[in-house]
Amino acid sequence: MKLAFSTLGVPGLPVPDVVRLAVEHGYHGVELRAGHEEPVHSGLTERQRAEVAGEFRDSGVAVLAVASSVQVAAPGEDAPALRGLRDHVRLAADLGASYVRVFPGAGDDDGDAADTRAARRLAAVVPEAADAGVRVLVETHDSHRTGADVARILGLVGHHHAGALWDVLHPWLGGEQPEHTYPVLAPYLGYVQVKDVSSAEDTTPLPLGHGALPLAGTVEVLSRAGWDGWLCWEYEKRRYPQVRALPELLSRGRSHLLRLLGESA
Repeated sequence: MKLAFSTLGVPGLPVPDVVRLAVEHGYHGVELRAGHEEPVHSGLTERQRAEVAGEFRDSGVAVLAVASSVQVAAPGEDAPALRGLRDHVRLAADLGASYVRVFPGAGDDDGDAADTRAARRLAAVVPEAADAGVRVLVETHDSHRTGADVARILGLVGHHHAGALWDVLHPWLGGEQPEHTYPVLAPYLGYVQVKDVSSAEDTTPLPLGHGALPLAGTVEVLSRAGWDGWLCWEYEKRRYPQVRALPELLSRGRSHLLRLLGESA
């Protein structure tokens, strides 16, 4: 498996510094959070996109994904979600990223209608994403926190370029263990976000291996299945500014993941 980290852990950090961190700490790729307060977002010009892509290409570090905040199951008209999807697919294609991350975001309207709404929007865009060489991944998150929840949406879409992003926190919060999450997401799985927290009641981010999340169990399930994709550390520094800085944790985080991979081999 290859290792990446998310720029959610280094909010606002210029792209050259992000690339330098990846190289210095031995990460193969980076998930770029796309927000207008970040260096990378859908408003970048063609020239700016080329510069970002060049920084990564020249370093040998992959742009794993563009992490958007598009909510594909959100109530309301389709147009805003479709516009956001298309904007971020184009951004990912221009940067050479394999994936675009989206959220469900159905809120309290999380029944069959939300699944249908999300599937309709994804189905409208994924043929364009396929032409661009990009997969749109629905994260296990908010209204659809378990693998079973996300798989319902993707089963309705029925297209390889609509896939799943397994954030290990949210299925666990929903009472779903890794040995149950993986089988339902396996047909759709793009990559896996790892993290750690102390408990279900306190989701303040911790260094990997210092909390309660079943990281070892997750890696074991993936290894046993022969899955060889990406593990991406999402450390939510932007949302929890009081926690330790990610750069000082990256080397130990990588070592912890490599140890889990070795133990599961």
